[in-house]
Amino acid sequence: MIALIWEAAKALFALPSYQLPHLHEIALDFLREGAGGERWWWIMTQNASYTALESLIGFALGGVTGLVLAIGFAHSRWLERGLLPYVVASQTVPILAIAPMVVVWLGTSWFSKAVIAAYLTFFPVTVNMSRGLRAVDPDALALMRALAASSRQVFFKLRFPAALPYLFTALRLAATASVIGAIVGELPVGSRFGMGVVIINAAQYYNWRPANLWAAILVSAVIGIVFYHAVAAVERRVVAWSRTAPAI
Repeated sequence: MIALIWEAAKALFALPSYQLPHLHEIALDFLREGAGGERWWWIMTQNASYTALESLIGFALGGVTGLVLAIGFAHSRWLERGLLPYVVASQTVPILAIAPMVVVWLGTSWFSKAVIAAYLTFFPVTVNMSRGLRAVDPDALALMRALAASSRQVFFKLRFPAALPYLFTALRLAATASVIGAIVGELPVGSRFGMGVVIINAAQYYNWRPANLWAAILVSAVIGIVFYHAVAAVERRVVAWSRTAPAI
């Protein structure tokens, strides 16, 4: 369907290739030879793997950071009032302003890109998980307290299972955000690998080879889609299990 709309728009508005190339031109670009004699599909695969690894590490770092903050906020109103405004304020700074500073501080290695990815990842996890940990049935909470359940038991048997849908909603958002963060982190001068580098190089030659940039965008989008569906697949298993697992 998308392919039909794409080609129909190109024909209807008589768009030149530098504005909107044909889909077959984008596909053929993957078979073109690069400067070193390697096919572009292999060059794309190598750089996509590098970006995917950075995104995965950033996703994990951001997810753990957000989870720890959310648990802290759920257990301490004082901590939430003290730190949450700074957590929110951190997301008002454009990532394009943060990324060059992080790269200068930490260098151009994969770690700096992972940190930038984590910067975009931790916020939705923190906010959604904080809300989820408080979204418990009051009657169930009162029952556990009446049974003299410890704080640990209340957390693991009631609060955390109730927060799982909120957590996975945040993780699905964070999965795609981590890819964006990694690519943005690759844009500053000095990076050698990753889809951000491919996009910058392709943009320099866009006027006479536009299909290359569209191919790079397509590959970057595929990474985000794969991450999203991977989290969604885990969610279907974990949330379904948590709903059917017997209480202990």
